[in-house]
Amino acid sequence: MGSKLKNFGLIGFGVVAGVAASLQYSALAQKMGGSPLPLEKLSEFSEVFGMIKSDYVEPVDDEKLLTEAMNGMVSSLDPHSAYLDKRAFKELREGTEGKFVGLGVEVGMEDGYVKVVSPIEDSPAYRAGIQPGDLITRIDGTPIKGLSIDDAVKKMRGEPNSKITLTIARKTEDKPIVVTLTRELIKQHSVKAKVIEPGYAWLRISQFQEPTVEDMVKKINALYAQEPALKGLVLDLRNDPGGVLPGAVGVSAAFLPKDVAVVSTNGQVEDSKRTYFAKREFYTNGTGGGDPLAKLPAAIKTVPIVVLINTGTASASEIVAGALQDYRRAIVLGTQSFGKGSVQTVHQISAETGIKITTARYYTPLGRAIQAKGITPDLHVEETADGDGFNALRSREADLVKHLSNDKEAEAEKVMVDELEEEKRLVALAKKSKALEYGSKDDFQLTQALNHLKGLPVKLFAMKTPDTAVNAAANSAVTQSALSPVKSKVDKKSEPKKK
Repeated sequence: MGSKLKNFGLIGFGVVAGVAASLQYSALAQKMGGSPLPLEKLSEFSEVFGMIKSDYVEPVDDEKLLTEAMNGMVSSLDPHSAYLDKRAFKELREGTEGKFVGLGVEVGMEDGYVKVVSPIEDSPAYRAGIQPGDLITRIDGTPIKGLSIDDAVKKMRGEPNSKITLTIARKTEDKPIVVTLTRELIKQHSVKAKVIEPGYAWLRISQFQEPTVEDMVKKINALYAQEPALKGLVLDLRNDPGGVLPGAVGVSAAFLPKDVAVVSTNGQVEDSKRTYFAKREFYTNGTGGGDPLAKLPAAIKTVPIVVLINTGTASASEIVAGALQDYRRAIVLGTQSFGKGSVQTVHQISAETGIKITTARYYTPLGRAIQAKGITPDLHVEETADGDGFNALRSREADLVKHLSNDKEAEAEKVMVDELEEEKRLVALAKKSKALEYGSKDDFQLTQALNHLKGLPVKLFAMKTPDTAVNAAANSAVTQSALSPVKSKVDKKSEPKKK
């Protein structure tokens, strides 16, 4: 396939009569089910290519033009399909392997600056004494205020052994701290866990990577070693953008009955029509060796679970939340998830490039399509007692241009409100709240999850619907008793309050 795509470049240099031969016409036509190639459009492409080469104000490199042509062709399909150049292909592999070259620091944004959430243990940032809460204001002397978090992260990554200078503002220091670090290979751990209080634990998965299942097993065993009589577990999938499918199947299988269906996929190609079960071969990619989940304590199959989700919960993390919800194995608490219910397959084109293309939609065990809809929580609890912070400003899958539709049901109608006024209100509300550290004592949603596990009242928020007027507070808080996992009773003494 790689040679066929490379031959595509011949179009720009040859006459139209040679197009079919250079593209190996018969082989491609057979692969496309006998559909003829649009020779007229290929001819137009050749003419456009020639005009740019001859008439554009400055010379344009052939490779750049053809790369951008492939990029445009793939990215026009949907928001998640893309041509992967050398850099993008490398970053994708690093992300799935849980390794990258950088400084070893988890970051967020605060007041336009990059805020350190946590340095990764034994990383350059950790050894340099960078602390949680530090604000990175400059990179190599250049102010970074106003940069997106992605752009800032790209600046901090680089080649191994290359140096970078950070300027840091720390609340306990009067003057900025300037520190020079050397980038190195960082092994990222996507699983965190701790005992919150006697009998109750928190398990966070920030991304689904190749080592995630084995890392999760180690963390769960450590939890049970510390707290053998675990009475409740909070599985935190907030802001988890997804990742590799076997990781999602393995995490689900840890809590579900043996061999049950976890997720199914359906697409145009026969290989995309599959069901993934809670079996070793589906979360170890069929590789040899033992079953990592066999090392888990038997109690993990029955311990009460609350799954935390929000607008940033997407793709593989929605698979886990949907599966545990369908089997009533866990209560899902939080806000509506992102709604990315599509599968992307990576095809390598050359040694350093490839394409990521959407090949299927995925469905929960009960056949629910998550695409452009998301997972609806059983208990709607926002990020703070006053509202959902910046989560309310985030786009969801259904907001993306050219998003893939939900083939099972109509997408939810958008609430008709004055968008400008609502955005101003949400920004003002979010600015009042402090940056949230998941798993901390100030984590409102985690507190409500623990309340549910203990049978205590949970502060809920009225779901937004097209018939719900959005006013100064957007949501009305109610108190709900958590006596039943799904059908909890409303405390009638607590009337909805306008805020």
